Amino acid sequence: MRLSSVLMIVSTFVSLAGAFSPVLTHNSKPVTTAAAASKRCIFMSVHHQHDDHDGTDLMNQSKNNDNNKFDLSTSFQTTKSSSTSAIMMVVSWLATTRMARADSPDWGIFEGRTGSILHPITMGGLFGLSCYTAYLGFQWRRQRTLGDDISALKKQLPPLGSFKTIQEALLDSEEMQDQEAKLKAALPIEKEIQDLTAERKELASQGNRDKHYNRGAWIAFLGTVFAIEGPLNTYARAGKLFPGPHLYAGAGLVVCWAAAVACVPYMSKGSETARTLHIASNLTGLALFAWQITSGIPILLKVVELTKWP
Repeated sequence: MRLSSVLMIVSTFVSLAGAFSPVLTHNSKPVTTAAAASKRCIFMSVHHQHDDHDGTDLMNQSKNNDNNKFDLSTSFQTTKSSSTSAIMMVVSWLATTRMARADSPDWGIFEGRTGSILHPITMGGLFGLSCYTAYLGFQWRRQRTLGDDISALKKQLPPLGSFKTIQEALLDSEEMQDQEAKLKAALPIEKEIQDLTAERKELASQGNRDKHYNRGAWIAFLGTVFAIEGPLNTYARAGKLFPGPHLYAGAGLVVCWAAAVACVPYMSKGSETARTLHIASNLTGLALFAWQITSGIPILLKVVELTKWP
Protein backbone atom coordinates (compact mmCIF):
# COMPACT_ATOMS: atom_id res chain seq x y z
CA MET A 1 0.00 0.00 0.00
CA ARG A 2 2.74 2.48 0.91
CA LEU A 3 4.84 1.59 -2.19
CA SER A 4 1.93 2.19 -4.56
CA SER A 5 1.21 5.53 -2.89
CA VAL A 6 4.84 6.61 -3.28
CA LEU A 7 4.86 5.67 -6.96
CA MET A 8 1.61 7.58 -7.49
CA ILE A 9 3.07 10.69 -5.85
CA VAL A 10 6.20 10.53 -8.04
CA SER A 11 4.08 10.16 -11.19
CA THR A 12 1.97 13.14 -10.15
CA PHE A 13 4.99 15.41 -9.66
CA VAL A 14 6.42 14.31 -13.00
CA SER A 15 3.16 15.22 -14.72
CA LEU A 16 3.03 18.57 -12.95
CA ALA A 17 6.60 19.31 -13.99
CA GLY A 18 5.74 18.49 -17.58
CA ALA A 19 2.73 20.81 -17.45
CA PHE A 20 4.88 23.86 -16.68
CA SER A 21 8.03 23.03 -18.69
CA PRO A 22 8.78 24.34 -22.26
CA VAL A 23 6.36 22.73 -24.75
CA LEU A 24 7.51 21.37 -28.12
CA THR A 25 5.53 22.26 -31.24
CA HIS A 26 4.89 20.12 -34.27
CA ASN A 27 8.29 21.03 -35.78
CA SER A 28 10.21 20.58 -32.44
CA LYS A 29 10.73 24.34 -31.87
CA PRO A 30 10.23 25.29 -28.22
CA VAL A 31 7.84 28.05 -27.27
CA THR A 32 8.50 29.05 -23.69
CA THR A 33 5.42 31.00 -22.62
CA ALA A 34 2.37 32.77 -24.00
CA ALA A 35 3.79 36.13 -22.92
CA ALA A 36 6.95 35.58 -24.96
CA ALA A 37 4.88 34.75 -28.03
CA SER A 38 2.78 37.90 -27.60
CA LYS A 39 5.88 40.08 -27.30
CA ARG A 40 7.21 38.53 -30.51
CA CYS A 41 4.03 39.44 -32.39
CA ILE A 42 4.11 43.06 -31.09
CA PHE A 43 7.77 43.46 -32.05
CA MET A 44 7.15 42.23 -35.57
CA SER A 45 4.15 44.55 -35.97
CA VAL A 46 6.16 47.64 -34.95
CA HIS A 47 9.00 46.55 -37.22
CA HIS A 48 6.52 46.39 -40.09
CA GLN A 49 5.35 49.98 -39.55
CA HIS A 50 8.83 51.55 -39.58
CA ASP A 51 10.45 49.56 -42.36
CA ASP A 52 9.72 49.91 -46.01
CA HIS A 53 9.78 46.47 -47.46
CA ASP A 54 8.35 45.18 -50.66
CA GLY A 55 5.36 42.89 -51.04
CA THR A 56 7.49 39.81 -50.60
CA ASP A 57 8.52 40.90 -47.11
CA LEU A 58 4.89 41.53 -46.20
CA MET A 59 3.93 38.05 -47.33
CA ASN A 60 6.77 36.53 -45.34
CA GLN A 61 5.71 38.59 -42.34
CA SER A 62 2.14 37.25 -42.63
CA LYS A 63 3.39 33.70 -42.88
CA ASN A 64 5.56 34.16 -39.81
CA ASN A 65 2.62 35.56 -37.84
CA ASP A 66 0.52 32.58 -38.88
CA ASN A 67 3.25 30.22 -37.72
CA ASN A 68 3.50 32.06 -34.41
CA LYS A 69 -0.26 31.80 -33.89
CA PHE A 70 -0.12 28.10 -34.64
CA ASP A 71 2.79 27.63 -32.18
CA LEU A 72 0.94 29.60 -29.47
CA SER A 73 -2.31 27.67 -29.92
CA THR A 74 -0.44 24.39 -29.88
CA SER A 75 1.40 25.36 -26.69
CA PHE A 76 -1.87 26.34 -24.97
CA GLN A 77 -3.54 23.06 -25.98
CA THR A 78 -0.55 20.96 -24.89
CA THR A 79 -0.27 22.84 -21.58
CA LYS A 80 -4.01 22.42 -20.95
CA SER A 81 -3.82 18.70 -21.74
CA SER A 82 -0.82 18.20 -19.44
CA SER A 83 -2.50 20.13 -16.62
CA THR A 84 -5.68 18.08 -17.00
CA SER A 85 -3.66 14.87 -16.88
CA ALA A 86 -1.87 16.03 -13.74
CA ILE A 87 -5.15 16.96 -12.03
CA MET A 88 -6.68 13.60 -12.94
CA MET A 89 -3.57 11.89 -11.57
CA VAL A 90 -3.91 13.73 -8.23
CA VAL A 91 -7.61 12.88 -7.95
CA SER A 92 -6.89 9.24 -8.76
CA TRP A 93 -4.14 9.09 -6.13
CA LEU A 94 -6.37 10.60 -3.45
CA ALA A 95 -9.17 8.16 -4.24
CA THR A 96 -6.79 5.21 -4.23
CA THR A 97 -5.30 6.29 -0.90
CA ARG A 98 -8.71 6.66 0.73
CA MET A 99 -9.85 3.27 -0.56
CA ALA A 100 -6.66 1.64 0.69
CA ARG A 101 -7.08 3.19 4.11
CA ALA A 102 -10.72 2.03 4.26
CA ASP A 103 -9.86 -1.54 3.29
CA SER A 104 -6.76 -2.01 5.42
CA PRO A 105 -6.27 0.70 8.08
CA ASP A 106 -2.83 0.88 9.59
CA TRP A 107 -3.54 0.39 13.31
CA GLY A 108 -0.08 -0.76 14.30
CA ILE A 109 0.19 -3.46 16.98
CA PHE A 110 -3.60 -3.64 17.20
CA GLU A 111 -3.57 -5.09 13.68
CA GLY A 112 -0.99 -7.79 14.46
CA ARG A 113 -1.06 -11.03 16.40
CA THR A 114 -0.85 -9.33 19.80
CA GLY A 115 -4.07 -7.40 19.30
CA SER A 116 -5.71 -10.38 17.63
CA ILE A 117 -5.18 -12.87 20.48
CA LEU A 118 -6.07 -10.30 23.15
CA HIS A 119 -9.77 -10.91 22.49
CA PRO A 120 -9.79 -14.73 22.80
CA ILE A 121 -7.53 -14.74 25.85
CA THR A 122 -9.65 -12.17 27.68
CA MET A 123 -12.93 -13.80 26.75
CA GLY A 124 -11.64 -17.21 27.81
CA GLY A 125 -10.76 -15.79 31.21
CA LEU A 126 -14.16 -14.11 31.44
CA PHE A 127 -15.86 -17.43 30.71
CA GLY A 128 -14.10 -19.01 33.69
CA LEU A 129 -14.94 -15.98 35.81
CA SER A 130 -18.58 -16.24 34.70
CA CYS A 131 -18.77 -19.84 35.86
CA TYR A 132 -17.29 -18.91 39.24
CA THR A 133 -19.62 -15.90 39.55
CA ALA A 134 -22.61 -18.13 38.83
CA TYR A 135 -21.43 -20.46 41.60
CA LEU A 136 -21.20 -17.50 43.98
CA GLY A 137 -24.69 -16.43 42.99
CA PHE A 138 -26.16 -19.82 43.79
CA GLN A 139 -24.27 -19.85 47.10
CA TRP A 140 -25.80 -16.49 47.99
CA ARG A 141 -29.22 -17.76 46.93
CA ARG A 142 -28.69 -20.83 49.10
CA GLN A 143 -27.80 -18.64 52.08
CA ARG A 144 -30.86 -16.48 51.52
CA THR A 145 -33.32 -19.37 51.17
CA LEU A 146 -31.93 -21.37 54.10
CA GLY A 147 -33.80 -19.09 56.49
CA ASP A 148 -37.12 -20.14 54.97
CA ASP A 149 -36.15 -23.83 55.14
CA ILE A 150 -35.13 -23.56 58.79
CA SER A 151 -38.35 -21.76 59.68
CA ALA A 152 -40.42 -24.47 57.98
CA LEU A 153 -38.61 -27.23 59.89
CA LYS A 154 -39.03 -25.49 63.24
CA LYS A 155 -42.80 -25.56 62.73
CA GLN A 156 -42.63 -29.39 62.70
CA LEU A 157 -41.08 -29.61 66.18
CA PRO A 158 -43.30 -30.40 69.16
CA PRO A 159 -43.70 -27.76 71.88
CA LEU A 160 -40.59 -27.71 74.07
CA GLY A 161 -41.88 -25.47 76.85
CA SER A 162 -38.98 -23.82 78.63
CA PHE A 163 -36.40 -26.06 76.96
CA LYS A 164 -34.31 -24.91 74.00
CA THR A 165 -33.58 -28.34 72.48
CA ILE A 166 -35.19 -31.75 72.38
CA GLN A 167 -32.21 -33.24 74.21
CA GLU A 168 -32.81 -30.94 77.18
CA ALA A 169 -36.49 -31.84 77.18
CA LEU A 170 -35.76 -35.58 77.20
CA LEU A 171 -33.46 -35.21 80.21
CA ASP A 172 -36.37 -33.91 82.28
CA SER A 173 -38.45 -37.03 82.06
CA GLU A 174 -40.97 -35.96 84.70
CA GLU A 175 -42.12 -32.75 82.92
CA MET A 176 -42.03 -34.12 79.39
CA GLN A 177 -42.92 -37.77 80.07
CA ASP A 178 -46.18 -37.71 78.13
CA GLN A 179 -44.43 -36.25 75.02
CA GLU A 180 -41.36 -38.47 75.06
CA ALA A 181 -42.37 -40.36 71.94
CA LYS A 182 -42.98 -37.15 69.99
CA LEU A 183 -39.69 -35.71 71.13
CA LYS A 184 -37.71 -38.74 70.03
CA ALA A 185 -39.46 -38.66 66.62
CA ALA A 186 -38.47 -35.01 66.20
CA LEU A 187 -34.77 -35.62 66.87
CA PRO A 188 -33.89 -35.98 63.13
CA ILE A 189 -35.68 -32.72 62.37
CA GLU A 190 -33.74 -30.94 65.09
CA LYS A 191 -30.49 -32.39 63.72
CA GLU A 192 -31.36 -31.08 60.24
CA ILE A 193 -32.12 -27.65 61.65
CA GLN A 194 -28.76 -27.55 63.39
CA ASP A 195 -26.95 -28.56 60.21
CA LEU A 196 -28.74 -25.94 58.12
CA THR A 197 -28.03 -23.27 60.69
CA ALA A 198 -24.33 -24.13 60.70
CA GLU A 199 -24.29 -24.07 56.89
CA ARG A 200 -25.98 -20.70 56.85
CA LYS A 201 -23.40 -19.26 59.22
CA GLU A 202 -20.60 -20.65 57.09
CA LEU A 203 -22.06 -19.14 53.92
CA ALA A 204 -22.59 -15.80 55.63
CA SER A 205 -18.94 -15.68 56.64
CA GLN A 206 -17.84 -16.10 53.00
CA GLY A 207 -19.44 -12.90 51.77
CA ASN A 208 -20.86 -14.52 48.64
CA ARG A 209 -23.35 -11.72 48.02
CA ASP A 210 -20.72 -9.01 47.67
CA LYS A 211 -18.38 -11.26 45.70
CA HIS A 212 -21.14 -12.17 43.28
CA TYR A 213 -22.13 -8.56 42.80
CA ASN A 214 -18.59 -7.27 42.26
CA ARG A 215 -17.54 -9.98 39.84
CA GLY A 216 -20.78 -9.69 37.93
CA ALA A 217 -20.20 -5.96 37.46
CA TRP A 218 -16.67 -6.59 36.13
CA ILE A 219 -17.96 -9.27 33.74
CA ALA A 220 -20.63 -6.90 32.36
CA PHE A 221 -18.03 -4.15 31.84
CA LEU A 222 -15.06 -6.10 30.48
CA GLY A 223 -17.28 -8.46 28.51
CA THR A 224 -18.96 -5.59 26.70
CA VAL A 225 -15.62 -3.87 26.02
CA PHE A 226 -14.00 -6.94 24.49
CA ALA A 227 -17.17 -7.96 22.69
CA ILE A 228 -16.74 -4.68 20.78
CA GLU A 229 -12.94 -5.02 20.55
CA GLY A 230 -13.23 -8.34 18.73
CA PRO A 231 -15.12 -7.03 15.66
CA LEU A 232 -12.93 -3.91 15.60
CA ASN A 233 -9.81 -6.06 15.48
CA THR A 234 -11.30 -8.18 12.70
CA TYR A 235 -12.07 -5.05 10.69
CA ALA A 236 -8.55 -3.75 11.28
CA ARG A 237 -7.05 -6.93 9.84
CA ALA A 238 -9.48 -7.82 7.06
CA GLY A 239 -11.29 -4.58 6.26
CA LYS A 240 -14.69 -6.24 6.84
CA LEU A 241 -16.66 -8.38 9.27
CA PHE A 242 -17.66 -12.03 8.88
CA PRO A 243 -21.23 -12.60 10.15
CA GLY A 244 -21.65 -16.09 11.56
CA PRO A 245 -22.39 -18.11 14.71
CA HIS A 246 -19.48 -16.60 16.63
CA LEU A 247 -20.60 -13.01 16.00
CA TYR A 248 -24.27 -13.78 16.65
CA ALA A 249 -23.51 -15.61 19.90
CA GLY A 250 -21.40 -12.68 21.10
CA ALA A 251 -24.19 -10.20 20.35
CA GLY A 252 -26.73 -12.37 22.18
CA LEU A 253 -24.35 -12.70 25.13
CA VAL A 254 -24.11 -8.93 25.53
CA VAL A 255 -27.92 -8.71 25.48
CA CYS A 256 -28.11 -11.34 28.24
CA TRP A 257 -25.60 -9.39 30.35
CA ALA A 258 -27.65 -6.22 29.94
CA ALA A 259 -30.87 -8.02 30.90
CA ALA A 260 -29.26 -9.54 34.01
CA VAL A 261 -27.96 -6.15 35.15
CA ALA A 262 -31.36 -4.54 34.56
CA CYS A 263 -32.95 -6.97 37.04
CA VAL A 264 -30.69 -6.01 39.95
CA PRO A 265 -32.67 -2.97 41.23
CA TYR A 266 -35.86 -5.03 41.38
CA MET A 267 -34.08 -7.94 43.02
CA SER A 268 -32.95 -5.66 45.85
CA LYS A 269 -36.63 -4.92 46.53
CA GLY A 270 -37.45 -8.61 46.91
CA SER A 271 -38.99 -9.33 43.49
CA GLU A 272 -38.89 -13.08 42.83
CA THR A 273 -39.78 -12.49 39.18
CA ALA A 274 -36.67 -10.32 38.79
CA ARG A 275 -34.55 -12.97 40.49
CA THR A 276 -35.88 -15.63 38.14
CA LEU A 277 -35.24 -13.47 35.07
CA HIS A 278 -31.75 -12.66 36.37
CA ILE A 279 -30.86 -16.33 36.73
CA ALA A 280 -32.41 -17.21 33.37
CA SER A 281 -30.52 -14.43 31.59
CA ASN A 282 -27.20 -15.46 33.11
CA LEU A 283 -27.68 -19.16 32.37
CA THR A 284 -28.65 -18.35 28.76
CA GLY A 285 -25.63 -16.09 28.48
CA LEU A 286 -23.37 -18.80 29.88
CA ALA A 287 -24.67 -21.24 27.26
CA LEU A 288 -24.04 -18.69 24.50
CA PHE A 289 -20.58 -18.08 25.97
CA ALA A 290 -19.77 -21.79 25.70
CA TRP A 291 -21.04 -21.83 22.13
CA GLN A 292 -18.94 -18.78 21.34
CA ILE A 293 -15.80 -20.53 22.59
CA THR A 294 -16.42 -23.61 20.44
CA SER A 295 -17.06 -21.46 17.37
CA GLY A 296 -14.11 -19.18 18.14
CA ILE A 297 -11.39 -21.85 18.36
CA PRO A 298 -11.19 -22.33 14.54
CA ILE A 299 -11.08 -18.54 14.13
CA LEU A 300 -8.23 -18.31 16.65
CA LEU A 301 -6.21 -20.96 14.82
CA LYS A 302 -6.68 -19.15 11.52
CA VAL A 303 -5.68 -15.81 13.05
CA VAL A 304 -2.48 -17.34 14.47
CA GLU A 305 -1.72 -18.77 11.04
CA LEU A 306 -2.24 -15.52 9.12
CA THR A 307 -0.77 -12.97 11.55
CA LYS A 308 2.73 -12.24 12.80
CA TRP A 309 4.16 -10.84 16.02
CA PRO A 310 3.76 -8.30 17.42
